[in-house]
Amino acid sequence: MLAPIIVDPLFYAFAIPAVIFLGLAKGGFSGVATAATPLLALYLPPLEAAALLLPILICQDAISVCVYWREWSARNLKVLMPGAAIGMALGWLFASRVSDDAIRILIGVLALGFLASAWLRTEHAAPKNGSVPGGLLWGAVSGFTSFASQGGGPPFQVYTLPQQLPKMVFVGTTTIFFAAVNVMKIAPYVMLAQFSAKNFSTSLALLPIAVLANFAGIWLVKNVPTAHFYRITYILLFILGLVLVWQGASHLSPESHLRKAVGEWIFAATTAPELASFNSQMHRIGGGCRIESV
Repeated sequence: MLAPIIVDPLFYAFAIPAVIFLGLAKGGFSGVATAATPLLALYLPPLEAAALLLPILICQDAISVCVYWREWSARNLKVLMPGAAIGMALGWLFASRVSDDAIRILIGVLALGFLASAWLRTEHAAPKNGSVPGGLLWGAVSGFTSFASQGGGPPFQVYTLPQQLPKMVFVGTTTIFFAAVNVMKIAPYVMLAQFSAKNFSTSLALLPIAVLANFAGIWLVKNVPTAHFYRITYILLFILGLVLVWQGASHLSPESHLRKAVGEWIFAATTAPELASFNSQMHRIGGGCRIESV
């Protein structure tokens, strides 16, 4: 018997669009996936949000790999995959040492940086072959950000887009790279205790929407020009990036730490053993005076 699922409507207000973005991305619109974890990270801690999405991603990967298996760049995968493994190892080592708010800022800055690179990119630049050191570097960044936030797409694209690969080769390479990366995340997420029965049941409940969005993405990448679709997605991603940076920065600010410290001091003071002793003495005096803890 499956565990109960998350029932809060606010969760699904974020989760359903996030899953649709993932499905479209796995179908071939790879840039839109960056919006998925920022959406869900508005409700859940970022690493937990990434772990909840992982079973959905793996199912979507299986569909997309079957569709795009014949068209991919072996050279790019040979260079990027070792870097991705290094990046995920770093993500696993530092995950317990980095706060949720720091990860929110990382995701927000990553989203805004990706938008800046997209807007500043020269449309008619000559194709440029990626170097091996560059592939290892951007593969590592992609592995780290994918581990922390399922946001590995932008670093991957920084390396591969300047090469101007044929559209279907680019889509196939992206699909196989992230299918391998997602399988590699399972063991570290288990060791970090990021999976729960409730979240897994919730992932299964969202899976039909994810599969439909996956096939919609496959159809779109084959039949529809992408310019208007990306423009809308980038606007949404810009808003989400700003919100996440603001949310994380406001929680990490000195003022928020001061308020938290004062609140903890007041709580400690009003629940201390001395308070019980004071109340007992006042009762013996007969004054009927009593101070309640908060």
